[in-house]
Amino acid sequence: MKSEFNRTDSLFSLCGLNCGLCPMQIRGECSGCFNGSTCYQTCPIAPCSVRHGNVEYCFQCNEYPCKRYDGIERHDSLISHRNQKKDMAKAKEIGIKAYLAEQRAKKDILTRFLEDYDDGTKDVFFCLAVNMLDVEDLQDVLARMASQSDTLTRHDKAEHLERQLQDCAVGKQIPLELRPW
Repeated sequence: MKSEFNRTDSLFSLCGLNCGLCPMQIRGECSGCFNGSTCYQTCPIAPCSVRHGNVEYCFQCNEYPCKRYDGIERHDSLISHRNQKKDMAKAKEIGIKAYLAEQRAKKDILTRFLEDYDDGTKDVFFCLAVNMLDVEDLQDVLARMASQSDTLTRHDKAEHLERQLQDCAVGKQIPLELRPW
């Protein structure tokens, strides 16, 4: 069955995680669930996709949401599962091309955060914030950072960006913390 598993999307996973915003994938420590990855051997959803006609995203399956999604939003890995079902619903509603365009925009913002503001300690937090907040909010934070942080040290920039993201999240009632399995 492994040879039948066929995916090329490394931004948005089969199960609805925004893998392009995950610190493990950014560090090159996770190959995601696309062709040639090890995911097929460890993920119960990949073989399920094959059994259901090689659906590209679970929301395309006529059995979605199945029991695998019961309570999925209560726990996190290095990427939040909180919006997993919501993100799949959004992708279904606006279309996968539009959703992936949004994810590419978020990945670009995350790249800027990591390259310009990370002091080596904030990558997981920045990944979480970019995953949870809207593109428009992230663009606003990025614009404020560009105008406010010219004289700050790298560490101070990282701290300042974290505060800006936390403030934005509090205003939207979005908790920026990962929950353990």
